[in-house]
Amino acid sequence: MEGIRIFCENTSSYEKVLIGTTLSDLYARMCQSKGVLDEQVLAALVDNKLASLDYKFINPHNVRFIGYSHPDGRRTYIRSLCFVLQKVVREMFPDKVLVIDYSLPSGLYCEIRETRTMEDGRPCVYFLTDNEIEVIEERMRQIVSADIPFGKTMMSLEECCRIFERQHQTEKVNLLKTMGRFNYNVYTLDGTVDTFYGPLTPSTGMLTTFNLAGFNDGFCLQYPMEGDTDKVLPMKRQSKLATALKEHSDWCSIMGVRGVGKLNDLVLSGGVVDLINLSEALHERKYADIADQIYARRGSVKIVFIAGPSSSGKTSTSKRLALQCRILGLNPRIIELDNYFVDREFTPRDENGDYDFEALEAMDLDLLGRQLNELLEGKTVEIPRFDFVEGRKYFEGNFMQLHEKDILIMEGIHALNPAMIPGVDPAKVFRVYASALTSLSIDENNNISTSDNRMLRRMIRDNRTRGVIPENTIMRWQSVRRGENRNIFPFQEYADAIFNSAHIFELPVLKYYAEPLLRRIPPHSPAYTEASRMLKFLSSIVALSPAEIAAIPPTSILREFIDGQTL
Repeated sequence: MEGIRIFCENTSSYEKVLIGTTLSDLYARMCQSKGVLDEQVLAALVDNKLASLDYKFINPHNVRFIGYSHPDGRRTYIRSLCFVLQKVVREMFPDKVLVIDYSLPSGLYCEIRETRTMEDGRPCVYFLTDNEIEVIEERMRQIVSADIPFGKTMMSLEECCRIFERQHQTEKVNLLKTMGRFNYNVYTLDGTVDTFYGPLTPSTGMLTTFNLAGFNDGFCLQYPMEGDTDKVLPMKRQSKLATALKEHSDWCSIMGVRGVGKLNDLVLSGGVVDLINLSEALHERKYADIADQIYARRGSVKIVFIAGPSSSGKTSTSKRLALQCRILGLNPRIIELDNYFVDREFTPRDENGDYDFEALEAMDLDLLGRQLNELLEGKTVEIPRFDFVEGRKYFEGNFMQLHEKDILIMEGIHALNPAMIPGVDPAKVFRVYASALTSLSIDENNNISTSDNRMLRRMIRDNRTRGVIPENTIMRWQSVRRGENRNIFPFQEYADAIFNSAHIFELPVLKYYAEPLLRRIPPHSPAYTEASRMLKFLSSIVALSPAEIAAIPPTSILREFIDGQTL
């Protein structure tokens, strides 16, 4: 039989294989003659598209083998680990259902739930004992040690629904019924069937590093750290963040929209406008609540700092919060922290020698602290303007003095970091953390990444307002995430209030705008892998129509990204 040529990017070499050869076979053969990766191979990119190692060659391709150091390798590992956890919980609690609810800094937050709900629609949680958590973990380790292969097969919609109804996975059933297909690929593990939106590892034996730790009403599934796969992520019990995520999850349940399937139902049945109105009302209530907290401390608080990761809606949050403060009789005054950069020649550089504008040292902390203290003392100060083209500050007669009802609102990436204003009385400062902390899930065992949600927001806004092509947004995203991990996420718990800017209805909106942008990215682009993953994710969501999008009010936080905001 004539062979076909495969180009391996890891070794920059061609390999000749027979039709029907799998990625696993190719990798095993290459390892005999040359080293390919310094880490365990979990999946591969075939022509820049993610594939499991059981992928069979029938045509020439470019191949790149990936491990845990690659984002898609990590996702493959975590998906596979979730399947093992699902299997164990199903064995131990056949009358209940495991829900992998949302991401935490330490891993994935999971709950075991009863099949009934409370009167307000919230789920009834089965509270595990420490011993039960230990038993689940031990059984998972037994399955890992047995090195059981994962399988994949095709099933009809009717067959899938019967299986998942028996497994009490009603959200998964709702989703499959709204996706408009007759057949679905499902994964198998020693008789257990489930769906995952991406490939799995070849077998359970690769999943040696994990841990289960009790957390709130459920537990946290911890997976390996980046850079040290022998250790799990450190446990961080960030109670304020966890409370905000849990609150949004419960609110989704109260609205009867726990997963994408039910959301799709509302869109298809024409009931999404009511959900838009309810979600916007919830935001308004949250803005008012934070303003009430500020007003209650009006005798001491004179500065409001707002921070959050990229595309969390900080600008809209600042404006909406300012409106609520005005309703209470306060007079918000806005200062942009970007005007307090040090002049360009004093900007620190990163490990590559480039200017590091996100470093705390890129801020003129002495000037900022001095002017804030002078304002708090009732003095008049001249606010600088930073010229980003010339890279220096100018003083142009913009004077400011704080009066009795005045309150400063300032927004920036370091706003939660106490080191930004070490000489300012902390009792005078109220800190707000804003982020799109979505707790809506695809189904019971596939949660939605808050990072993916924000990247879609940013892609749409950057393309609309700055003409940035979608692949550039994707290629810069990992750098953005590194900056957030360094400058924002470690300080979340310093916030006096957390504003969750996620909307329960926003993914159908983002799909309408993002899907055409993602489809423009060509297969040869280095952003194609991520674009393909996002398109697969969005394929499970029913988009809103232009008429339904028009129902989003002009003051909505989403208007910051899709246009039409009047703030």
